[in-house]
Amino acid sequence: MENKVKENQTNWQNLLIFITIHALALTAIFSFTWTNFIVAFILLWFSVGWGIGIGYHRLLTHRSFESPKWFEYLLAILGSLTLQKGAISWVTTHRIHHAFTEKEEDPHSPDKGFFWSHTGWMLFGISQNYSIEVCQKYSRDLLQDKFYFHFERINLVPAIIVAILLYCLGGWGMLAWGVGVRTVISWHITWGINSFAHKFGSQRFKTGENSRNNAVLGILAFGEGWHNNHHAFPTSARHGLVWYELDLSYLQIKLFEKLGIVKNVKVPTQKSIEKRQLEFQNIERG
Repeated sequence: MENKVKENQTNWQNLLIFITIHALALTAIFSFTWTNFIVAFILLWFSVGWGIGIGYHRLLTHRSFESPKWFEYLLAILGSLTLQKGAISWVTTHRIHHAFTEKEEDPHSPDKGFFWSHTGWMLFGISQNYSIEVCQKYSRDLLQDKFYFHFERINLVPAIIVAILLYCLGGWGMLAWGVGVRTVISWHITWGINSFAHKFGSQRFKTGENSRNNAVLGILAFGEGWHNNHHAFPTSARHGLVWYELDLSYLQIKLFEKLGIVKNVKVPTQKSIEKRQLEFQNIERG
């Protein structure tokens, strides 16, 4: 891969944002109200559940369903509210992760330690600052879309607009909850997939790496925590493959399908699931 990770290289912009947002979240201790809490929860649902889980991940990275461009762009804008870069950077990172899972080239490989896989990779090294050549290789489809190409440069604008609106509507307290608390939670939920879901949980399928189904993250991350299932079937819009694996993102995708907003939702057949499970069982017996 063209970009090698330089782990001793500090990303000062990300570090400053990381410290500022966490400090803002701490001030929320002094401004709790149910209104502020509900605002933070609603924004969390749309930015993480719709923006990251459904938009950046299942739609843009893996193309597990199809949608009209207006809805696709809406999801991308919501994803940017989590301050996890624009769609091109995020998708490039995740596609590299799948191409080199737990290898040297994996941007957040758990083999480099829990801190690195959870937070360190964002604060040091490449930190999603890929060359145009790397983006061309892994996210050519997005680079060719004028919206994503230009939005990459202004991806902080929606978050800034939301911050201004929150301050105007509810002062510092609503800003602290709607931006600080909500963003910190969204970060650690998303990063938890890179760290916790490659270390703690169960494996249903043999995928050649240590991806795990983590029930806690399965709930908190709107279904993203069924990570071993995801690595077994990356293009599936459904991550929770059995009834007790709650997958809120998939349920919402199915709702969008019934409403006629999305189509061609990809899910693995029961036969393919059973085949992969049998392969794992045979390996364990052998």
